[in-house]
Formats: sequence, structure tokens, C-alpha cells
Amino acid sequence: MNKVLIIDDEETLRSLMKRIIALEGFDVLEAGTCAAGWKKLETQEIHVVLCDVKLPDGNGVDFVKEAKAKFPLIEFILLTAYGNIPDGVQAIKNGAFDYITKGNDNDRIIPLLFQAMDKVKANKQSAVKISDKGSYGFEDILGESPLIKEAAKIAQKIAPTGANVLLLGETGTGKEVFANAIHAASKRSKNPFIAINCSAFSRELLESELFGHKAGAYTGAVKDKKGLIELAHGGTLFLDEIGEMNIDLQAKILRVIETGEFIKVGDEKTTKADVRIIAATNRDLKKEAEQGIFREDLYYRLNVFTIELPALRDRVEDIPVLANHFLSRYGSRENKRDLSLSKEALQLLERHAWHGNIRELRNVMERAAILTDGNSILPEHLPYEIQKQSDTSANNLTLSSVEKKHIEKVLQHTKGNKTKAAEYLGIGLTTLYRKMEEYLIPK
Repeated sequence: MNKVLIIDDEETLRSLMKRIIALEGFDVLEAGTCAAGWKKLETQEIHVVLCDVKLPDGNGVDFVKEAKAKFPLIEFILLTAYGNIPDGVQAIKNGAFDYITKGNDNDRIIPLLFQAMDKVKANKQSAVKISDKGSYGFEDILGESPLIKEAAKIAQKIAPTGANVLLLGETGTGKEVFANAIHAASKRSKNPFIAINCSAFSRELLESELFGHKAGAYTGAVKDKKGLIELAHGGTLFLDEIGEMNIDLQAKILRVIETGEFIKVGDEKTTKADVRIIAATNRDLKKEAEQGIFREDLYYRLNVFTIELPALRDRVEDIPVLANHFLSRYGSRENKRDLSLSKEALQLLERHAWHGNIRELRNVMERAAILTDGNSILPEHLPYEIQKQSDTSANNLTLSSVEKKHIEKVLQHTKGNKTKAAEYLGIGLTTLYRKMEEYLIPK
């Protein structure tokens, strides 16, 4: 995983960058326009793109938005001759990994390429998970609220049957944990559990990941590859965000469910596999099936059993146990034992909307464990948007100072690595630079 595409209409500069980047061990391709770059993206397995902002047939900031929608695993670094904050902010919002100025930031290009490549690898690993058995059991489903207990009760009844399952719920509600638990309690528990996030791949890459391909099936396919369906033989395949799957691929998944057969990309003969399908989505598949957006026949084959997972804001009573569970995990990692939530911090957590659900709470507790210098998690260790829920009549005057202190602590923890700091803070890199400038934080 080291293929870089340079899109720049200045041939001399493009060739120079290619030579420098190639010396670092990267496989480098070139394009002079958006159209030529798009063709490379569609025919090659690109990992990182270095793209000029001003191109003969388009704007790099707009190009990133369009390309990210189709190729979400690729990272984009934008290059501009005349950097400005509005463009930089929009670039990060559109999905760019970074936005840098030519000349002034040349020494940052190689380090950024390595950082972007690391992110590509991490995203691929999180989008596809292959294990000999499930990573979680029903004992890992935490909480005592009636809604979560009822969902777990239904899942435990379904697990031994071998029937297909459809998990419904918002992003971050724990659908993968439930899928793992169902597999672990099934008769397939000694065989592989494989999970894939369907929204993380383009249509072509998702087909190759699921069904595999023969050598020569497309440019870059130098050898035969087994797909995840074949690797999951005898076990369970978890299709997360199945609502994002292309309708043509839906037909092929339906064939696997009905016949246990599929055809690899570039092959002519069928391959057999015995897999149990657990699918998950945060979309209304029934409504989309009625509208013709999702295959109705596939919906009914997946919908043998449906389990709806509650949003965290609907199980507020479970926030303390979940928060303390994550504090224990990340406290141990940071060599900070016996971390606990202060009363004030817990009250803020219980008032928060949690649009990212359990995943968001986990990230908040990870940052709090890093930032605290003692054993107690205080409001100041929580993200700014959670802190500002408190009574603003007393705190408005100090919100900016709290945010400044929060950013300084994160930068101290990352040893000045701004890309990592922006990830911890949950903001774009350009936003971080703007706030550092606003608060006079040394760069």
C-alpha cells in the first residue's frame, strides 16, 4: 500500500515531485488534469493523492469532495500556490487530509505522505476485520436499561438458529458488538467472523473485497485473490452499512444467500461458500425497498430477524457504566489507574445528545483519560461542545480559556504532532491551525 497519484498541470514541478517521492519508496503516478486524475483513480488502486488546487478543468477543493464520495479510503493532500483560510477550511470539510502551500510547506510533503499512508492502512483495517472467531460475547454488551436488555435477549434467542439477522440503529450504537456476540453464541463460533464496512469502498473495490478476483481481472490485479465471502466459509459475514451497497452488488449477495454460490471478478466458474449473513444499517431499508433504492427481495431475505439497537440518549441510565468501562480501559493504557468521573462531569455527559452514541462516548473518555493529571475526570477534561452545556451565565467568560487550555494539553500529549492533535480534538487540521493562531499558541 504505497501508490501515490500527483495531479498538477505544471509538468516540471510534477516530475520533480515524482522523483523526490519515488526516492522514499512510493510508487508514483502522474496526471495533469482532474479528468486524467479521475481516470487513474478508476483504473488503479491509488492510496494517496497530491492534488493542485487550481487545475485547467476544475478546482482541487471540489475535486476532493467528489472523489471522496466514490473513493472514501483514499487520502487527499491539496497543494496551493496561494493558501487562504476559507479554502483550507472547505478542503478539510470536503475530506482532504491536509491543505498546504507550495514552497512554504515543501518540507512537510514527505512526512504528510507517510502520515496519510498510515491513515489509509488504519482505515482499511477498521473497514475489514478478519478473526478466527468473534471478538465479543454477550457479556460485553453493557447496560441495564430495558431497551438494551430486550435487544440482547432477542439476539441470544436468535444466535443458535443460524438465521440471517438485520441490525438496525444509528451509527455507533454497537451493531458490530451485537454481530460478534451472535456469532460467538452460534454453532459457527469456531469458524471465522469477518466484518466489512460497505460504505468504506467504491463499488468496484467492494466487489473485489467481497467476491475476490482472478489475476488480470483489472489493472493492478497481478494475482488471484480470495474474497471475504470465501474466507468466511463455515462462519459469519457481517455486512455493516449494507444500505450503502450498490444495487448490482445487492443482486450478487442475494445469490450467495439463496444458492451459496458466487463468481469472482474476472472468473467464469462459480465458487461455493457456506456463510451466515448478519447485516446492519442506519437507514430505513423497508422504505428504500418500496422506493426501489434497495432490492426488495434482498431486504426480505435479510429481514428474517430484525433487532433495533437503542440510541445512547434513550438509555441515559447506562452512561455511567459505559463511561467508567472506557475510563478503565484507557486509564490502564495511559498508566493512570483508578480514574473516575466527577459528579459535574457525569452530569454533563448525561445531558449531552450523543449523536455518535457509544462510539462518541468512547472517544470522549479516551481523550479525558489522556488529559487528566489526577484520578478524577473534571468538566475541563471533556470536549468543548460538552462543557458549554453547563450554566453559561457563570462560564461564558472562561469558555475561550478552557478551549485554549484543552488544545494546549492535547498538543503536549501528541508532542506537537498537529495531525494527531486534530484527530484527538475531533476537528479539521485547518481549524486547529486557525485556533492556534487565534489563541496565540506557538506553532
